[in-house]
Amino acid sequence: MRKVAIQGGLGAYHGIAAENFFANDEVEIIPCITFRDIFETIKKDPNVIGIMAIENTIAGSLLPNYELLKEYKLPIAGEFKLRISHCLAALPGQTIHDIREVQSHPIALMQCGNFLNTLPGVKVVEHEDTALAARDIAANHLMGNAAICSARAAEIYGLNILASGIETNKHNFTRFLIFGNQWVVDEIQKDEAINKASVVFTLPHNEGSLSKVLSVFSFYDINLTKIQSLPIIGREWEYQFYVDFKFADHERYKQSLSAIKPLINELRTLGEYPEGVTPLV
Repeated sequence: MRKVAIQGGLGAYHGIAAENFFANDEVEIIPCITFRDIFETIKKDPNVIGIMAIENTIAGSLLPNYELLKEYKLPIAGEFKLRISHCLAALPGQTIHDIREVQSHPIALMQCGNFLNTLPGVKVVEHEDTALAARDIAANHLMGNAAICSARAAEIYGLNILASGIETNKHNFTRFLIFGNQWVVDEIQKDEAINKASVVFTLPHNEGSLSKVLSVFSFYDINLTKIQSLPIIGREWEYQFYVDFKFADHERYKQSLSAIKPLINELRTLGEYPEGVTPLV
């Protein structure tokens, strides 16, 4: 049994990602209100695994989640890339013509903007979570209300799907990181090929400092897949850099980290893990 803490309610995309990542295991989902609550849940029960969205191909990076990984120092065990497909769901017996209000998470609402424009006169209401919007409609028997949520959430809460695939951009993917205490990570990664890493480093406030580091990575054939800068609180105009990269040779990857140390102030490895597969559209 895998106990996995997620942000959101049952039927949330985090839960769907967890069930897919651990497809060969029985999974117990532990819903959490905030992303920080995931880390606090692991602190209370060290055997719990966390899963957390880190970026979406449309909405971009979830910057505060990088800081949580750094703060709590829980290593990354893997990643999962989920195709996000939204549906419109309402109480049984309702039709799309009965709907007067649609509620969902603001990002989901944004991702379904074109579809919502086909519903003139319908009020759009932001909710804390896609799945919890579906739960509230079911629990409170809200006639005339619909949720934008996953098909899994509609199934869990007994709602009928009025429209499927309503997201504007079909190339809508979210990348989730799986993390936990080191012994949990070691067990998850057993017999897996490690070919990706996430690190964070800070640089001296000197001209060309970042380009020098990137040149080192290039020399060692390290393929940068993402670089994200965040300001360092209390140190004006200084930044920390969160970097993801892939490598074919683990030894050369380690050598590259050693080679950049004279060029940087601080370095922390957030995790080394297998690259996730991007699903077909």
